[in-house]
Amino acid sequence: MSNQVVTRTIKASIDNPSQVRDDLDSHGFAASKLWNVGRWTIQRVWDAIGHIPDADELCSYLKYHDRYADLHSQSSQRVLQELGEAFTSWYEQDDPDANPPGYRKHGDEHPRSTVTWKNQGFKLDTQYDRVRLSKGTNMKESRYAADYILCEYTPQTDRTLADAESVQTVRAVWNGQRWELHFVCKMRVDSPETPGEKTAGIDLGICNTAAVSLGDETLLYPGNALKEDAHYFRHEEYDTEGENGPSQKAQWARRKKSRRQDHFLHALSKDIVAQCVQHGVGTIAVGHPKEIRADTDWGRHGNKRLHDWAFETLLSHIEYKAEERGIDVERVDEAGLKTSKTCCQCGTVADSNRVERGLYVCEECGLVANSDLNGAENMRATVTPNPGEDRSNGCLAQPSVRLFDTSTGRVAPQEQVVP
Repeated sequence: MSNQVVTRTIKASIDNPSQVRDDLDSHGFAASKLWNVGRWTIQRVWDAIGHIPDADELCSYLKYHDRYADLHSQSSQRVLQELGEAFTSWYEQDDPDANPPGYRKHGDEHPRSTVTWKNQGFKLDTQYDRVRLSKGTNMKESRYAADYILCEYTPQTDRTLADAESVQTVRAVWNGQRWELHFVCKMRVDSPETPGEKTAGIDLGICNTAAVSLGDETLLYPGNALKEDAHYFRHEEYDTEGENGPSQKAQWARRKKSRRQDHFLHALSKDIVAQCVQHGVGTIAVGHPKEIRADTDWGRHGNKRLHDWAFETLLSHIEYKAEERGIDVERVDEAGLKTSKTCCQCGTVADSNRVERGLYVCEECGLVANSDLNGAENMRATVTPNPGEDRSNGCLAQPSVRLFDTSTGRVAPQEQVVP
């Protein structure tokens, strides 16, 4: 087996909470205050010149602000980067009903925000499971006060930080009851043998989250559970929006929706990779619609759905899970390929072949297929030039449907899912 370096997040509980909680609380509150200062600055610049400052501009504006010095400089930079990313995400929605990122405030109090320390802001002692987190200048109360927060920790997994090649960042995260530490590491792991020499093609979509062609079998993963969550929590969020920004319930709805979506994508990618291993797949070709949001105006609702489409997240989940099983993943740029209009059997390109949503009928060779699976087979053809030779008849028209079961949180064949 060969070795490979991967990025992993190791969660750890804090063993001396009574000694560090006050310091972590003050830093978590300070991160919220800095977010609010950045939010106010964006609004002021936006109102004055019609421009939304990005993260770099925010850091330049606020570098000498008193709130910036509450945290270590790299920690303050990360707070403003998150704010800039939030505004970019909101702006790209192009949805008049969506509100811009709000202030972090619960009544007159600030919530505990996640605080991130980069490589210059922490010092790790893996021998004794301790980490020193640098305080901001304003948090050093006097010359006799410690310049750092000393946290003793216990990893919540079998892997320890001593196994890591390097630790890139440390995050202090408030989980609603207590603080915990998240270490983002580079780790060297054994790469397993490739399951086989077959290839698979994956077409990502909105209605069907993924369509997979394995050669002798095809799989369809509908996105019904994801769409139902998006609809429900969006209404919960809009109905509880406060006059001065998101209410506590609106913020809860956003977090809940995000967690459920993340779990769905993890379960889906895990099942896709497991099916590839079972079928002896060594290479996966995944369509990457990276330019789709910039291609054209899809209308108000279409643009909203495209913005909510987390194809990059799903793609990254598939990549690292496949990597752990010894499977190579190739991103195929869909721009110019016309995979949805091209017959995977004879290569004919025609808009009219898509008879209706979900149905592809080639007038040239008579192929009848699910349109998403036709696209997945075209993806597979980018790796296997003549994929038709190992494809069983009818599998493109009659795929195996695998559904996400909300009661178990797992993906299973359609007939095994309890309504």
